[in-house]
Parts: sequence; structure tokens; C-alpha cells
Amino acid sequence: MSQKKRNRRQRIVELTLQQKSVVVDDLAETLGVSAQTVRRDINHLCDINILRRRHGGAEVFETEGNTPYDQRAATNPSAKRAIAVAAAGLIPDGSTIAISVGTTPMMVAEALGDKKSLTVITNNMNAAMALGREASNRIILPGGELRLPDLDFVGDHVVDFFGSYRTDFGVFGVGGVAGDGGLLDFQRSEVRIREKIKDNSKLVILVLDHTKFGRSAPAVGGEISGMDRVILDMKPQDDFAALLDGLGDRLILAGGALQ
Repeated sequence: MSQKKRNRRQRIVELTLQQKSVVVDDLAETLGVSAQTVRRDINHLCDINILRRRHGGAEVFETEGNTPYDQRAATNPSAKRAIAVAAAGLIPDGSTIAISVGTTPMMVAEALGDKKSLTVITNNMNAAMALGREASNRIILPGGELRLPDLDFVGDHVVDFFGSYRTDFGVFGVGGVAGDGGLLDFQRSEVRIREKIKDNSKLVILVLDHTKFGRSAPAVGGEISGMDRVILDMKPQDDFAALLDGLGDRLILAGGALQ
């Protein structure tokens, strides 16, 4: 997919999230392309469950939202721990790390428990508390309102917060992975935070278990092909084989095998 097409589709998603629904002709005028091009873009975005078709245009794909934090933490815990251990093995003492929200990034923080002199930039309070047990670490939080029960910070100020630091490693998860490799989340601010971490880190590590492939979420940003390392517990269904094959040795299975 060309960068121009990717940017146009991202803009369509952003406009739909802002307006709740969009019309083909209005999009064509706004984007300076033909209505036929917009229809093709909308068809693609609907096929991968990012938008939903409506007469003359598209609307936000309604989901039930993310599952509660405690439920997510209790889902596939052994797989997430294996992923976390593999990620922690890439990070040496003395590193500067950005860690985002989510249960798997939190487990990465726990797996880093024996590391020393880390500087941790995070909006994930659970990760901060896990790494705060080591006195040689430095923990930096954005402040503001704590989102409950997840114990994290989100919002525009958090995007600016991550933009103020350069890190050796960026660690984050996603809400889902679309069929075309697009990375999905449940809030636009989570996407913007993830993208800011990616832009400001020397090496970015995407941590996720295989159940995230094909899972729908309304906000999209970035692609799995743009990750420096992708750590999985196991390969998902064959529908995603081509995406994973394209990663080459950037894909790490939690058991330690490279694919």
C-alpha cells in the first residue's frame, strides 16, 4: 500500500471518528479525490471492521469497547508472561524505556524486575509501581487524572509528555491487528500515544498475544510492518501468515524462536 493511500485512509477514519458518520461526496471534496476512490477506501476500511457501511458513506464501527482491566489481566496470563520475559531480555541495565498502557506492557515491567538503573517514561501506573521496587530506577509519570480501574493516564497532555523524551526502547501493545496489518485501539488518544512513543524510540517493541489478530477496535494508526520487534506467544490463524512472514527476523515467538 502506498503512503499516499495509507494517509488518505487514516484521514477518513479520523474524520469519521470526529463526525460519527461521513458522506462519500463530502469526503471526496475534502480529500481532493474522486468519489470512486473514496468508495474503494471505505469498502476496504469496512471489510477490516474499522468502519461500518451506511447509505452514501460510512459510520463508526460500534464495538462493546475494551474488556475490563482485571478481565484482560486474567486472559492468557502464561502467554503474556512468556512474551514479557522475551521483551525484557532485549533490554539491558541502564536503558531508557517508554512503556504504554495495557496488561502485557505491565507484565514486561514486572519481567524487568531484576534490571538496574532504568529510566522509565510511562503512563501506566501498574508498570511504574512494578519498576519502582528497584531503588536504582528512575520513574517519570505524566500526571493528571488517573483513569480507573486501569490505573493509567490518557489524553492529549500524555501525547505531549511522551514527545518530550527520547528513549532507547519503546514498549507497547495494541487493541487489535486488522487484516491489512493496521494497528487498532479503542481510543484515538491511545493511538496517538503509541505513535509518539514509536517516533521517539530507537527500537520499538510490540508485545501482543495471538488473540489480538482479527480483533476489532475503532481507532487505527500505524502498521505491524513498521515495528522493529514483534513478540508473540504463538502464530495466529493462517489469514495473517503473509503479514508475519514479511517481518522476517523481527518476529520473536515467546518461546525464543525466530520466524
